[in-house]
This record gives sequence, structure tokens and C-alpha cells, in this order.
Amino acid sequence: MKALNAAMIGVCAALYTIVGYLTNLGIVSPVVGVVRFWPAVIVPAVFAALFGPWVGGIGAAIGIFFADMIQPGHGIALLSLTVGVPSNFLGFFIIGYVSRRNVEWKHVAAGLGVCGVIALMSVYLLNEAVISLDIGLLFLGVFVGCYLIAVLVGYLLPEWRSYQFSSVLGLAVGSAWIGFGIWAYSQILPLPLSLGWERNAPFYASFLWLVWTFATEIPFLVTLGPPIIKACRKAFPSLTQNKSR
Repeated sequence: MKALNAAMIGVCAALYTIVGYLTNLGIVSPVVGVVRFWPAVIVPAVFAALFGPWVGGIGAAIGIFFADMIQPGHGIALLSLTVGVPSNFLGFFIIGYVSRRNVEWKHVAAGLGVCGVIALMSVYLLNEAVISLDIGLLFLGVFVGCYLIAVLVGYLLPEWRSYQFSSVLGLAVGSAWIGFGIWAYSQILPLPLSLGWERNAPFYASFLWLVWTFATEIPFLVTLGPPIIKACRKAFPSLTQNKSR
């Protein structure tokens, strides 16, 4: 690993922790809690796009661990190491890897399928009366709106198609690990909850954690990512790289 990449991993981890702490609003997923509202995801996404998958993935993994350990994080190291760390590494590794590839429209169509599956989970949660109608409609609106933004940007500005698709794919994978990972953790060890689901949470709770994570983080990735990355590349032209297949 190059010295620059090692240094950028440290910077990414530090900024992710600091921005996460400063932007924490005390908001957690409805009904089941645990997962925070987390606009700080834009930090490792930018580093992944600029410096590659290993910088984004490792920087995010280290940063989220420190963020979990610092108040108002949950402070449970094992929960962070089994859920937060691997989900962040996978999600931002994918963003860094795919954003540097030439993405075609067939791949964008596949992204629509990913969003469709998550939207169906929202419909299921509504049908089971796990979430209220207004929250469910908000989630569905976010999915549709963000995907349309990603497609529109990819059409009007083809150079951002790969980044937009990588954001959808990477966040979907990371959100799935969080949702199902927290559920699996609760089958063995207690979660930091006081709602009666701290042990043996029902399986549908994993859908809610997944949907909440994706719906609340994708807007920051698809809207803030391109202008921030563009500004960084303009200031440091050496960060611009040719894409490969």
C-alpha cells in the first residue's frame, strides 16, 4: 500500500468519526432503534471515489468503530466489530471499486431492481403495521426520488453514472449487513434497547433496520457526492483517474 493511501485512510477515519459526532442529532430508526441517522456517510464515499476502495473501506471501518465507542454511540465493541465495521467496509469498498469502472445502462437497471426489493420491504412493513403510513410513504418517496436523481445525473452527466450506481449498490449491501447483522446479534446477545426487542428481535426488524439505513443515507450520497468530488478533483487534478472495465 502506498504511503499516500495509508495517510488517507487515517484522514478518512478521523474525519468520519468527527463528522459523525458533530452531525449526530440523536435520531435513531423508528420502532426498533439502535441505528442512527448518519449523514456522515458522505465522508468515506468521497474518499473511496477519490483514492480507491481500500482507502474508503478501511477508513470507514476504523471511523465507524471509534464513532460507535464514543458517546452518543452504543459503546458495545462486539456489536460494532460484527455489524458496523464489516458493513461500512463492504459498502464503501464497493463504492470505491465500482465508481472507477465504466457502468452501462444495464447496470443502472440492475440498481433499480435493488431499490425495488428495498421498496417491497417497506410495503411489507406497512402491511404488517410495523411502521406508520407517513413513515412508509416517506421511505418509498426517498427510494423513488433518489433513484430518479441518480438516473437523471447519469443521463445528463455520464461521468457520474458509475459513482451514482456504486452509491446505490454499495449502500444496499452495507444496509443489508446492518439489518440482518443486528437481528442475528440479538439472537445471541442483548442489543442496547429498552423496547423489549433487545433479545431475539423478530426477523422483520431486520427489514426495518435495512430500509431505515438505506433511506436515510442514500440522499447524501447521490446529491452531495458529485459536487464534493468534483471540487476536490478541481483543486487537485492528480486525483482524477481514467476508468476501467
